[in-house]
Amino acid sequence: MALHNPDFTTDDDSWNNSSAEFEQRSHLGSEMASLSRSASSEKYELLDNLHVKFNLSKMRCCLRFLKVSALFIFVVVCSILFSTYPDQGAPWQMLAVSPLESYSMNITDFRESALLKLELGGPFAADVVDRRAEEYIVVQIGQIEDPGSRRRRQPQVLYNWSLPLNSRRNEQVITTRIFEILNSNAIFINIQAFLQESAIVPLSMKHQYLHANIETQVTIASVILAGVYVLIILEVVHRTLAAMLGSLAALATLAVVGERPSMVKVVEWIDYETLALLFGMMLLVAIFSETGFFDYCAVKAYQLSRGRVWAMIIILCLIAAILSAFLDNVTTMLLFTPVTIRLCEVLNLDPRHVLIAEVIFTNIGGAATAVGDPPNVIIVSKQEVRKAGLDFAAFTGHMFVGICLVLLVSFPFLRLLYWNKKLYNKEPSEIVELKHEIHVWRLTAQRINPASREETAVKCLLMQKVLTLEILLRKKLKTFHRQISQEDKNWETNIQELQKKHRITDKMLLIKCLTVLGFVILMFFLNSFVPGIHLDLGWIVMLGAIWLLVLADIHDFEMILNRVEWATLLFFAALFVLMEALAHLHLIDYIGEQTALLIKVVPEDQRLAIAIILVLWVSALASSLIDNIPFTATMIPVLLNLSQDPDVNLPVKPLIFSLAMGACLGGNGTLIGASANVVCAGIAEQHGYGFSFMEFFRLGFPMMIVSCTIGMCYLLVAHVVLGWNS
Repeated sequence: MALHNPDFTTDDDSWNNSSAEFEQRSHLGSEMASLSRSASSEKYELLDNLHVKFNLSKMRCCLRFLKVSALFIFVVVCSILFSTYPDQGAPWQMLAVSPLESYSMNITDFRESALLKLELGGPFAADVVDRRAEEYIVVQIGQIEDPGSRRRRQPQVLYNWSLPLNSRRNEQVITTRIFEILNSNAIFINIQAFLQESAIVPLSMKHQYLHANIETQVTIASVILAGVYVLIILEVVHRTLAAMLGSLAALATLAVVGERPSMVKVVEWIDYETLALLFGMMLLVAIFSETGFFDYCAVKAYQLSRGRVWAMIIILCLIAAILSAFLDNVTTMLLFTPVTIRLCEVLNLDPRHVLIAEVIFTNIGGAATAVGDPPNVIIVSKQEVRKAGLDFAAFTGHMFVGICLVLLVSFPFLRLLYWNKKLYNKEPSEIVELKHEIHVWRLTAQRINPASREETAVKCLLMQKVLTLEILLRKKLKTFHRQISQEDKNWETNIQELQKKHRITDKMLLIKCLTVLGFVILMFFLNSFVPGIHLDLGWIVMLGAIWLLVLADIHDFEMILNRVEWATLLFFAALFVLMEALAHLHLIDYIGEQTALLIKVVPEDQRLAIAIILVLWVSALASSLIDNIPFTATMIPVLLNLSQDPDVNLPVKPLIFSLAMGACLGGNGTLIGASANVVCAGIAEQHGYGFSFMEFFRLGFPMMIVSCTIGMCYLLVAHVVLGWNS
């Protein structure tokens, strides 16, 4: 009898089941092996990543150690050089000359010096040589034959230096000239007066020896300036420390050359009017920010642009350009930078690009009038320029037309530069967290090896989770982009919400701030037109800051001082010292002299056009690299002398306009090309939106090239084609 047992299987069934079980076990074993291999590979990968990170951190530590060591050695060497050489503070000698009696002196301790620096003080004609002057002083520099020589020869005159005298004799002007001496023989100095009447001219004289020729000093100055730019561009150190290192190197070079300045002299190099202007305006803006006025202005600007971001940017840039035409550029940016930052924070825009655009147009607008930019103020304040017919009205009228043309081209070019730039800020925190969550889920899903149905199901669930989160992310991004798009359809609703959040918080303090600021701005205008006001811009702002501190009844004074950009003030102080030291190393004079030599070699029929092009572009490029204030002050006498040279035969007005156009517009070339750039970067950095040298350079330098090109075309048409030279 055959019994059927359900637990009993035939040989075929048992074989099939055992083979299936074996296959399942082998498959499971392979899965475990693959999992172990994947786990070990992940472990090795993790170890490799840790090893790479360790090597990178070790390399960074080594580079940082090398950087600190190199800079420390550099500072120690400069300090030793500066402390080794004493101050060459030779005393002034008082003397008197007349047509009947001259003054002579011999210098026997010249030794191996290369240059003789001679300073004369007296009633000389200021700035340029008046060729119509009939009274003048002649200084003769020569060498005496070696006293030990048997053959006596006549003293050899090497240089004749003519100095025209002022007819009124009421001004004491100090002039300086450097003479190159070829050998180490004794030197004689002879000073004689050529006057119409027999009179006595009092003079003061000081001489000094320099141990390096002009070419060597210019080369060293260029290397120092290039080194400062490398430190700033590569962000090796903070730009303030880079300027301090450059100043120390320049002072050490002056000490080695033999012209080490005293502490009093170095302090005199600092432009305290500019520092007082910056400090006073920073105090005013710090108190102003407590009223909520900047938030209110940001909302009003957004309302005026009707929700269009680019319209708002153009409005801000246009207002900044107009204000900077009547106010100082630094003052304009001190007022505009906090407003722009708050506006960008409200609209979730990136303030960096908007601030760079504003400061570019601030420098362009400042070139339109005689009081908008410091180079223009220096040019119009010169008496020789006024005698040539360039007063406030004539200068402003000519420059205003050219700058309007520059603005018309600059706005569409700015839009072209910003074509592919994302003006909106980084995503909100919820979007960042959502992206991070998607990344974690996707990484987890990728680590699962779909060897079994369960693992495959888990991986499918994880990928489905990722897809769901990506759909949610797209919705959030779409909403976010719609909120910051240029054509914001809900701008009216946004304005209502913004007006509820951002409003005036202290109306009484706002009235006090507006009153004091209005008085300060009014005094700025009156200072330019009313001769009875004996206050510089720095004094006006400092007095306004003191007034506002009293009216606002500030008790938490440290809170106000913490908002002052001390790093920016220290940067300007170091930059002033650096530029003055480079000027003493003849870098700026060398640029002016080489420009004049290039103009002289051009044929006469093309000389005016070449002179306009050369002066404008040299001024623009030099103002991008060095401070435009000392460069402008140095180039004015060079251009005036060039125009009065009968061999050159050039009108002075096109040269002066080319200098003003290039010096003002060239400030947009680099971050330290203009004071407004540094101030804007400092305030933005304090708010957490600092931009680097290269970020500004990528936008500012093309704008400088285009604006200078338009200005050059305007000057060529006006003075070469139409002949507006009278």
